This record gives sequence, C-alpha cells and structure tokens, in this order.
Amino acid sequence: MALGRQLIDTFTKGWSKADVAVIMSVFSPEAVFLEAPFSAPMTGTDAIRRYWADVPYHQSEITATSGEIYVVGPWFSTEFKVTFRRRRTGEWVEARGALFCELAGDRIGEMRMYWQRNL
Repeated sequence: MALGRQLIDTFTKGWSKADVAVIMSVFSPEAVFLEAPFSAPMTGTDAIRRYWADVPYHQSEITATSGEIYVVGPWFSTEFKVTFRRRRTGEWVEARGALFCELAGDRIGEMRMYWQRNL
C-alpha cells in the first residue's frame, strides 16, 4: 500500500472513531495544518491536537471516507466526505472537501483542508 493511502486511511479511521491519538499519529512533530484556505496555520502537534480534541465532544456517529489518492513526488491529495451528528443539537452534518498533503519522512508534514458543509 502506498504511504499516502495508508496515512489518509489512518486519518479517516481516527476521525470516524473520534480517536485523537490515531488522527495525530499521521502528523510529523513539526507538521503544519490549515483547516480552511484562509485560516491561520497551526504548527506542531500540540496546536493540531488542540484543534482535533473537540471532535469527541462535539461529533458522534461519525463516518469519514476518502477517495482516490493522487501523488506527485512528496505531495498527495484526495477528496473526503464526513457525516456526523452534532452532540449538542442532534443535527446531522455532511461536509465534503479535499486534503492536500506533503510528506515529511513517513508522516504528513503539511495538510491543507478545503471543505464545504452541505447546508
């Protein structure tokens, strides 16, 4: 299995289980994460963990999936879809987007997420 596919499968598995440790296992220690195109970059695993730490408290019944992986050198990308129920309101949310990643060794050194929620 190609490394990009393995990393994205681990990432979506962690998101689907609301398991922050599994999500974080794909990032290098100095990784950069952008949650949206114009958001401030989060640098380092502490900052990225703070972002993903909300998932177990706000999302339930999560299903995160990804599509084909496209690779060019150390960069790879894929589309993703996530559905979940908001714990506070019970509202169902569906979002689709794309992930653009750069490898740093055998982990993700940068992940840029572009997404749109289905209104």
